[in-house]
Amino acid sequence: MADLLHTRTGLGGPEAEWLRLLVGDWQLISDLSFADLVLWVPSADRQHFVAVAHCRPTTGPTVHYDDVVGSVLERGRRPQVDTTFDEARSLRGRDPEWDDDVPVREETIPVVREGVVLGVLSRHTNLATSRTPSRLELNYVKCADDLTRMIAVGDFPQTAAPTGPRRGAPRVGDGMLRLDAEGVVTYASPNALSAFHRAGLIGELVGANLAEVSSSLAASHLPVDESLPLVVTGRAPWRTDLETDAATLSMRAIPLTRREGGAGPVRVAALLLVRDVSELRRRERELMTKDATIREVHHRVKNNLQTVAALLRLQSRRIASEEGRSALQEAMRRVETIATVHETLSQGIDENVDFDQVLDRCLMMAAEVAAPGSDTGAPRVRTVREGRFGELRQEDATALALVLTELVTNAVEHGYGDGGSGTVVVRVEHTDSDRIEVVVSDDGVGLPDDFQVGRSGLGTQIVRSLVAGELRGRMEFGPSSSGGTEVRLDLRVRRGTSPIGSVRTY
Repeated sequence: MADLLHTRTGLGGPEAEWLRLLVGDWQLISDLSFADLVLWVPSADRQHFVAVAHCRPTTGPTVHYDDVVGSVLERGRRPQVDTTFDEARSLRGRDPEWDDDVPVREETIPVVREGVVLGVLSRHTNLATSRTPSRLELNYVKCADDLTRMIAVGDFPQTAAPTGPRRGAPRVGDGMLRLDAEGVVTYASPNALSAFHRAGLIGELVGANLAEVSSSLAASHLPVDESLPLVVTGRAPWRTDLETDAATLSMRAIPLTRREGGAGPVRVAALLLVRDVSELRRRERELMTKDATIREVHHRVKNNLQTVAALLRLQSRRIASEEGRSALQEAMRRVETIATVHETLSQGIDENVDFDQVLDRCLMMAAEVAAPGSDTGAPRVRTVREGRFGELRQEDATALALVLTELVTNAVEHGYGDGGSGTVVVRVEHTDSDRIEVVVSDDGVGLPDDFQVGRSGLGTQIVRSLVAGELRGRMEFGPSSSGGTEVRLDLRVRRGTSPIGSVRTY
């Protein structure tokens, strides 16, 4: 719709937003009308009308089996549409039109915003299934006529209304109430009656004040949504939940207004949609409980790993052998890297990790441990991240964090010796939807002549194992353009969101 409005009609800004709000809420009108809706907007040259949106009813048979979006209607071909747009008044065809042997009644309504007609809403009703309408159908159509009358004077859509698809949002078929201006129920559909009876209502609903009924049903031990009084009286176009001891009802109010004598809109009634969402809310509460449990598990794992790291640190201080102390410090660093991943998971709501946040902390820790600062306090070796990894799954984040920490630590320890200084760069490029290329390069002394991957220390063996196994990739060592060492990784990872370019330096 946005593309059609921009390329074919020239509409934009507030006018396009108004039409978007209308289309976001017109499924309600289509279901109440038992009719197809088509939105026609004049072209930029005002010589044609373009169908920018089409809605089919879920309560009755459709008229247009083919999608009509993008169709062009020349002026003069359907005078009823032309007249409605030019004179800003609703029209109903006297005689039905025939579409593939199906009689169709068409009604056209001007779409008005601040006194300006933006387009025409055509309502197409299939008359092939016409019969004596029931009380439910009569009330449905009455509410639909009230809403189309509001469209024609610019009072609908309502900007505060929750338009578009919403999880658990009530629909017309779920249950409908009609209230008068005082909030008294004048009509309740069978599904709406069933929903309130499941919520604990005993007795009649029609003729009762809905605010008093809701107040008597609301669970006394649960907090009441502050918007509930405004919704159950039909005063505001909002949504709320009514929680009782037996059920949870989702309710949405649509105030019905009318203009008389040139005055502003006056609320004369209200339409209330009702849906029993007890099972949905129960599942949501279960998911919230599970999410909290998972975060608590990650938090405890992080605490346990930090305890292990602290024990390794204490043990290293008691060992006289420099080689043994170094081995325990390396083990401590690896444990802390895994703990950093679990700490990030304990703060989130899913199993995805913002890997850039994790990596920045790991690089800072690796540089500080492997190359302590100079006498002035400035870091002897800087670590720079170029590019953004984005969100990764927990399994890949843990393995990749260990790999990059090991590579950066090796670059600092073996590339710069005891007193050297320089820069280690970690650069990432996204080569495919699930593959990344990571380059770890330094400007140190370079690789020794007898270097062989997997035979030059435990850290390199760990890296090779994780790259080939967990990360399903390959690794290459070679000289860098600055004279040091470059490690190139081609990895397959599972990430959650699209990457964004960034640079971070320590």
